[in-house]
Amino acid sequence: MDARPNPPDGVIDGDTHLYAVRAYYEDTDLSGIVYHANYLRWFERARSDLLRRLDIDQRAAIEEGGGAYAVSEINLKYLRPAKLDDDITIETRCTELKAASCRMHQKAFRAEELLAEAHLRVGFVSPNGRPIRQPEEWRAAFARFVQSPEDQ
Repeated sequence: MDARPNPPDGVIDGDTHLYAVRAYYEDTDLSGIVYHANYLRWFERARSDLLRRLDIDQRAAIEEGGGAYAVSEINLKYLRPAKLDDDITIETRCTELKAASCRMHQKAFRAEELLAEAHLRVGFVSPNGRPIRQPEEWRAAFARFVQSPEDQ
């Protein structure tokens, strides 16, 4: 029997991706409060897991020279501090899908308490950094996940 645990894993629930993280000592300052930049790291991990859940192989695309996703803009609002040992859930929703980009809304919760939220735009770029159309099968995967306007 293999007793090794699985890496952190998220789930898709309708139009929402959920990803769990825990605030470890390395995430905090001396007072036990999570350092602000770690929310960006947690949001990035959640988006990477979302791509895996959508069967989007970003590593293969990078290795084959096809392109990659890159954050082109982000607005991050901190509302309450996360603290050492807090269990945090990151919620991710795709609010707009275009040929070369998508807009997302991410929230960090401790139980039901909203700690931080980000509105961002992620673009698909070629290896030289220029925007290009997302692969059609990737757009189709996102299209099944994108939030309808009346739910936003």
